[in-house]
Amino acid sequence: MTANIPDQSLRILMIAPTSFFSDYGGHIRILEETRILQVLGHQVAIVTYYKGRDLPELDIRRTPPLPWHADYEVGSSRHKIAFDLYLAIQSLIEGLRFRPDIIHGHMHEGALIGGVLARLLRVPLVFDFQGSLTAEMVDHNFLDKNGRIYPILHRIERFISRRLPQAVLTSSLQAADLLRDEFAVPPHLIHPLPDCADTQTFDPDRFDPADQLTLRRQLGIADGRLIVAYLGLLTDYQGIPHLLQAAQQLHQANENAHFLVMGYPSVDHYQQMAANMGLAGVVTFTGKVPYTEAARYLALGDIAVAPKMSLTEGSGKLLNYMALAQPVVAYDTAVHREYLDDHGVYAPVGDVAAFADGIRILLHDPTRRHRLGRQLRQRAQTHYSWPAAGEQIVAIYRRLLNPR
Repeated sequence: MTANIPDQSLRILMIAPTSFFSDYGGHIRILEETRILQVLGHQVAIVTYYKGRDLPELDIRRTPPLPWHADYEVGSSRHKIAFDLYLAIQSLIEGLRFRPDIIHGHMHEGALIGGVLARLLRVPLVFDFQGSLTAEMVDHNFLDKNGRIYPILHRIERFISRRLPQAVLTSSLQAADLLRDEFAVPPHLIHPLPDCADTQTFDPDRFDPADQLTLRRQLGIADGRLIVAYLGLLTDYQGIPHLLQAAQQLHQANENAHFLVMGYPSVDHYQQMAANMGLAGVVTFTGKVPYTEAARYLALGDIAVAPKMSLTEGSGKLLNYMALAQPVVAYDTAVHREYLDDHGVYAPVGDVAAFADGIRILLHDPTRRHRLGRQLRQRAQTHYSWPAAGEQIVAIYRRLLNPR
């Protein structure tokens, strides 16, 4: 392993087993980590799948396309085995070209590929853990927890987490507990590094009210209606059916609310679901919102919602809500509590009626909405700063490179 690297610019090879860049979830973490490392003077190259959006300020190195599957779905897929084989080959090529000081593997496939490459190149591996692989596959209905394959994959996940990295970054304190308690990862390897907020881009005071009024009218939202906003993936495990059920309950009670649902995939599916529930005039689906436009759209919201039910994954979307000083109604999970603390409005996981009640309470209490929103923005500014997170990442890198 490399040792005695002086206090100088580091060369970091990130392995991202996804179609980077897309405008959701873990992609935002990869983007913001890369940006802050570059600001701190380090060189970062990202190896990723052949699809995704190029960003001019980033060094993105892609695999060649698969000849038999040009388009593929977000999330778990049997085709990912082939994608990851291509990614492993491309990572080896780029590792030999780039000659990194550190390999930074995102998600379990990135850690597995990075673990092999790190040993070949004799450099440390940092694993960026964003949630349990097997739990995510169960959430996506790609794996049966009671099936024969689950114990095998769980053991593989345990091996990747325990044996390959010299340090593990976790996107939440809850994830750190999971690694220690369920996967027996030694505590000295675990470094909680929660997702952070861009409080300058997501600043409620930077948006022109006239422009915002124009945008809401373009989206077909009537003047005077309070907006309940969601921005993220549209999937069942993210709680979108529950969000629509809550909207239906509030609509039937004649509450003054319009639901702005931003994200993808499966927009047509959820639009049809909303129409079947009598919500065609109450819910607006925007489809994919580019990250560069996310703050402008999300700033329309009076209340933000987080109906995600996963107990293992991070929930970085909360940071954008918080930075925009929006009160948040969320299911009561450890990750949501970690970010929102006592300033969230919580409902028991899966309790749609309680979730709707949380929204209803805020609809009728503008003073509380304002107070909670400002408390959450202050919390984002104080506790979830990307510059501080970047310094922490670099400090971990340097400890691995200079263990004495």
